[in-house]
Amino acid sequence: MPQSAYLIPKTDSLIELNQIKDLLHYYVELTTRTGKQLSWSYEQSAFPYTLIDKPEAENNWFYLKGITDGYHMIIIGLVKDRIQVVLPDQSTHGDKAKANELCKFLANKITADLILFNGRTMYYSQK
Repeated sequence: MPQSAYLIPKTDSLIELNQIKDLLHYYVELTTRTGKQLSWSYEQSAFPYTLIDKPEAENNWFYLKGITDGYHMIIIGLVKDRIQVVLPDQSTHGDKAKANELCKFLANKITADLILFNGRTMYYSQK
């Protein structure tokens, strides 16, 4: 059964998928720099996915396809005023762990409350 996590932005500005994609590219950039400091190709371990757009998605969703063993797929899309992160049935434990990590990173960057896959809420909104 698929599982979902939701990011609920606490700002008045509209969130677009291109902004989420940019943040994911920024995440890869950060992990690449960390890897260079450690003399290790950390970016493949930190982000073992390729970002794939589907033409039929009409800019409503995209997915991350795993490029190494232990990772299969994470789907990210817009639902009303929320960002939904979906783990399909084929997803692995690695996908779930990575999705939790990415959700926390995104929630921090866009100032959003995060409803995790287990139903608990993490509040990242500013007071």
